[in-house]
Amino acid sequence: MNDSVTGGARPHTLNAAGIPLSGLLALPAGREVRSTILAIHGRGMRAAYWNSFVPLATGLGHAVLALDRPGYGDSADLLAEGQSLAGQAETLHAALKEHAAAHTIGAGVFLLGHSDGGKVALHTAATDGAVPLLGLDASGVGYRYDPQALHFPSTLGGGASKLNWGPLNLYPRGTFQASRTLLAPTPARESAETVRWPGQYEELAPRIRIPVRLTFAEHEAWWHLDDSTLASMTSLMTAAPRVTLEHLAAAGHNISLGHAATAYHLRVLAFLEDCLRS
Repeated sequence: MNDSVTGGARPHTLNAAGIPLSGLLALPAGREVRSTILAIHGRGMRAAYWNSFVPLATGLGHAVLALDRPGYGDSADLLAEGQSLAGQAETLHAALKEHAAAHTIGAGVFLLGHSDGGKVALHTAATDGAVPLLGLDASGVGYRYDPQALHFPSTLGGGASKLNWGPLNLYPRGTFQASRTLLAPTPARESAETVRWPGQYEELAPRIRIPVRLTFAEHEAWWHLDDSTLASMTSLMTAAPRVTLEHLAAAGHNISLGHAATAYHLRVLAFLEDCLRS
């Protein structure tokens, strides 16, 4: 396990029941950890997707553990085909147990997921683990796919550019060149499972027992975002204390890489404060 220093994210590795998970760990400087945020990246990305979120979170006293999901980063060789979404959730629970044995986690763990990472976060929330969960905030993950997304193009191959980004002026200059360092091949098992998501969601949603907040960008193109579909999505979370839906203006699917990132991240942290108070 690599050590982390306070004040910034450093490379970090966890042994999750025999699976090495690489990523980043950042601790708040000069104060106790109020909570730990497990940040889960999306399809074809890496943990550094969350770089712009880290200083805001640590500045408010939260630790951030951003991991390369199973099948990415250091686990890619061991898991050549990747893991199912449910399998990834099980591995992340093992990683959280390992992390909590060596670090103070504060009041508990808050799940933050984007896109396919949001799917994994929902699976993680629906299954029991050794570490208490405070809440879940997910962006870019819906219930039913928009027809234009049903061919599930490759992120790494560039076929998903319109779906993943939306209008180019939503992002700072240089974002697309810089983001190439974040890209990674999507494991085969994860890709094969994509089409089954609506049915999976229907099974796991009633088992989620923590507060949930879902955010959709104005230019989100992967999902049906009509009122009826979103109402059906939230109604399935029958055990969650509350479910909040938000729409973020002037943003594309990769919210945390765009101009709207700070506004989104501040809303994430405000929701975390609500979860801590309750």
